[in-house]
Amino acid sequence: MHHDLHGKVAVVTGSARGIGRGIAQRLAQEGCKLVLNDIAEEALALTAAELREQGAQVLALVADVGSRPQVEAMFAQAEAWQGGVDVLVNNAGWSVPVSHLLEMTEAHWDDVQRTNLKSMFLCTQAAARGMVEAGRAGSIVCLSSFGAARAHRAMAAYDASKGGVEAFTRAAALDLAPFGVRVNAIGPGAIHTEFFDHEGIQGQRQRARPVPLGRVGQVQDVAAGAAFLASCDAAYITGQVLYIDGGMHAQLRPPEMDRPLPAAFEGLRRADPATAHQP
Repeated sequence: MHHDLHGKVAVVTGSARGIGRGIAQRLAQEGCKLVLNDIAEEALALTAAELREQGAQVLALVADVGSRPQVEAMFAQAEAWQGGVDVLVNNAGWSVPVSHLLEMTEAHWDDVQRTNLKSMFLCTQAAARGMVEAGRAGSIVCLSSFGAARAHRAMAAYDASKGGVEAFTRAAALDLAPFGVRVNAIGPGAIHTEFFDHEGIQGQRQRARPVPLGRVGQVQDVAAGAAFLASCDAAYITGQVLYIDGGMHAQLRPPEMDRPLPAAFEGLRRADPATAHQP
């Protein structure tokens, strides 16, 4: 655990469910005071109540992070609550519904860019201004995707937005470095969240097929990366992207197209990658 995060104020956008919720849980374990944000009011209230029961100090704020007035109001409330923000995790994003390029509407393109990219700019600017004015050496973590570097079919708007997130992360890191504010990104791969529960174990196995490590990731895998980048353990890291994808970004083609494992080692393969022990 990164104990230097104890007492830090962390804003996590899109934290009612999924990866954002997992990141909030990990930061709570690290002792952070949490500002949770989402547009799903009921789910946000449930997550906030759960973390409070575990002893965390939590402020839950419903806000659309694609709206400048709502973002500015959210950070004003966060500063009024604890006097400032030390960590921002830009997690809010949208990946569905998918849309083929030949059928994509302008409205779909605009909605995806607003949710995935404009929100990063608005929240990063608001958080960074507060950090710089208060003299806080803050950390900002942006959620990208392996889709920023390797394309999905029928997801041109999503992949373009995530490519923009990574370019923005590098540029923001340079602008904010003189003030001691670090900006990095995480690129999750195939991560299992509650949204995939209906697919069962067989669904996990199917999603794990092209993953070199042989399993889908868990939200805890991404949350650990976020906690690291937010902490002083990453004090000399800025403008970088940490891919947490089981090796997907590294490979040229899926495993079934490559040579089989050497016969002498075939028996050492994990029997069921989807249910393998999680570290």
